[in-house]
Amino acid sequence: MTRSASDIADLLRIARDTAIAAGALALQRRREGVQVADTKSTPIDIVTAADRETEELIRSMLADARPDDAFLGEESGDTEGSSGLTWVVDPIDGTVNYLYDIPAWAVSIAVVEGGGDPRTWRALAGAVVNPVTGECFTASAGGGAFLGDRPLRIEDDVALDRALVATGFAYDVAAREPQIRVVSELLGTVRDVRRIGAASLDLCNVAAGRVDAYYEWGLNPWDQAAGALIAEEAGAAVLGVDGHAASKELLVAGPSRLAHELREIVVETRGVR
Repeated sequence: MTRSASDIADLLRIARDTAIAAGALALQRRREGVQVADTKSTPIDIVTAADRETEELIRSMLADARPDDAFLGEESGDTEGSSGLTWVVDPIDGTVNYLYDIPAWAVSIAVVEGGGDPRTWRALAGAVVNPVTGECFTASAGGGAFLGDRPLRIEDDVALDRALVATGFAYDVAAREPQIRVVSELLGTVRDVRRIGAASLDLCNVAAGRVDAYYEWGLNPWDQAAGALIAEEAGAAVLGVDGHAASKELLVAGPSRLAHELREIVVETRGVR
């Protein structure tokens, strides 16, 4: 279905306003003090009560604004809809940073055509809000990427040996061995490597030129939905494995030549195509 520019602008407004409101709640809860409420995939993959409360607020606001849309959230799962649109939500991306009061966590909200599979959806609008810094990154399909009111555009040509590269690591310690191999290889190849701890912010940092590229595998749909659109609308290539779209298998974002070179190193060193 073809969506008009005004329809997409309205979806972007809803994403942005909802992310800002949710960020304000999460920041308030952070200032009141945070406790671990549960663990997820491993004992070090945590969830806080604020994650759940923030997602409940987002779900409620989106249901009021868009009752026919589907919903996919990190904490509360999915709800079917009838409109063909799905809201993909991470209420607090970077929960460990949030727990430790490291100011690198974000609310990430995107709306996509299709279901919750990054390989087949078409992202229409997204917002990533860092409540600590007050930064709001947004993008819409064909409408560009912005930090507040400032348009974002990446450098077109960055040499691999001059690239500052961001990545992340799995919460399953046993799964980190190939990640360690790749980082070890890159440290001898690129300018340096950064590990910030929030995929949505890593992707926004690519868009803002704060890092030159980002790669990671194991990302869930809510980790990447809004940030990948923001990076792409800022001019980044967002790549997956073997010509496929970015997905849980792999996501690489950066200027086209650099992204392709980085993907080749990651795939070869990891040993999986």
